[in-house]
Amino acid sequence: MRVRFSAIAGAPTLVDVTHVRERSWWGWGWADQALDGPACQELADRVRPFIPLDGDLTPVPQLGAVSLPPCRLRSPGSLDTVCGSTTDERAAHTYGKAYRDVIRALRGDLAPAPDLVAYPRDEADVTAVLDWATAGGVAVVPYGGGTSVVGGVECRDRSRPVVSLDLSRLRGVVEVDEVSLAARIRAGTLGPAIEDELRQYGLTLRHFPQSFEFSTLGGWIATRAGGHYATGHTHIDDMVEAVRMVTPAGVSTSLRVPASAAGPSPDRLWLGSEGTLGVITEAWVRVQRRPRFVAASAVRFDEYADGVAATRDLAQSGLQPANCRLLDGLESMLGAGSTDGSSRLLLSFESADHDVNGSLARAIEICRGHGGRTDESTSDSSARWRGTFLRAPYLRDGLARLGVIVETFETACTWTGFAELHAAVVEAVASAGGDLTGAPAVVGCRLTHVYPDGPAPYFTVYAAGRRGAEVEIWDELKVAASEAILANGGTITHHHAVGRDHRPWYDRERPGPFAVALRAAKAALDPAGILNPGVLVG
Repeated sequence: MRVRFSAIAGAPTLVDVTHVRERSWWGWGWADQALDGPACQELADRVRPFIPLDGDLTPVPQLGAVSLPPCRLRSPGSLDTVCGSTTDERAAHTYGKAYRDVIRALRGDLAPAPDLVAYPRDEADVTAVLDWATAGGVAVVPYGGGTSVVGGVECRDRSRPVVSLDLSRLRGVVEVDEVSLAARIRAGTLGPAIEDELRQYGLTLRHFPQSFEFSTLGGWIATRAGGHYATGHTHIDDMVEAVRMVTPAGVSTSLRVPASAAGPSPDRLWLGSEGTLGVITEAWVRVQRRPRFVAASAVRFDEYADGVAATRDLAQSGLQPANCRLLDGLESMLGAGSTDGSSRLLLSFESADHDVNGSLARAIEICRGHGGRTDESTSDSSARWRGTFLRAPYLRDGLARLGVIVETFETACTWTGFAELHAAVVEAVASAGGDLTGAPAVVGCRLTHVYPDGPAPYFTVYAAGRRGAEVEIWDELKVAASEAILANGGTITHHHAVGRDHRPWYDRERPGPFAVALRAAKAALDPAGILNPGVLVG
């Protein structure tokens, strides 16, 4: 019988999970949802007319045949019950879920594997692990759901032993304040569990990143994650009321109030800290009543520029649509099933209090002023796109096995600068793909979030690969995209975080005096430099 830790009524216990679904150790999500051989061949037939394929389908290596670096560490007796070092545990905690992570796992390259995985049951265990690691010079990488796509959970510094601090046992909704509409939730709680527990109160956190099923509240806070909704409270920043964090220098608990002018906010220092300053153990977050009224539609634009103009007007109208996602021609074809090269704007409104059909009608009226139209060809666009969106990471893994280079990257910029940034990124990545592979990369773009002052463009890249050189090609495409983004006024990340992959451009983006302050905070809170070395500062 296999066992795992589970929290029942707040107390960690062992439960039988013989029939529980398994996460994929090498790729995204559930192991039983990964594309099998026939499905990958069908996918190959679909992409071959657009992208030349190099070689046969890469097999998935068996864990028993994978070689891990020797374990250099033994836990002290006091932590034996919360530490493990099996092949399964170490392999599953080696990488996040970026394309380059998937490729290296498929190659059986697990060189950065942690030496131990620790599963703290409570804050006392977290403190004990940090104290032990500080005394022994052991690196500690906090691990939530492991869905990072920027190298956030991979410790590339092999000069010292590494512990992956898996917070999955610190889970559960501890307390709900129905009067103030807030909930105290442990950091290791996965998205679906949060919603399941809040549902009994008729409440929702309303934070749905694409990784929702496999990511945690602590991970969202540590990476300043963005949710599915296009306007309003979509970043986790807006939902955080108070945070509790364990650092090597002590425990920090911020005051739970709706707002304060008492100096710089401590929570703003923890938001986006990516495990470098301390370990988030729980947080009070703002929740809301579940929506009862929903209205949705899709609008078609023959010209992408018209769709952009309409989206800008909607973002500045005060209507606050829940979804306002503009897909360019390529994204519309791949995600929403359009075949005429037109763009699609996916719109929806929702409320727990009032009918929203009037808001949708006004939004459509604004779109019509820019040449947009609703017709039968757009009627099922939203449903089709949602299905593709949820399956996209599994399709990415299938393409990786076929040797196709797949990358996504996102940014945010002003409306004034969007056209130039968009053109520069598409040109830079397409050209780099041609130089590296002999065939131009195919680049699509969608606006995932919109603000009155600018959009968050999300680019998807498909490029021909060469077996054995996928990571190197991916790296060069990443450089081309990142350089174009920074040169045209965009941020290196809107919601994927910095990790290790974005670090060179983050160092250039942040102001110099702030870098000095951040290094000082790191030195004060983590004087031994054990926490997630290589991320943000180092």
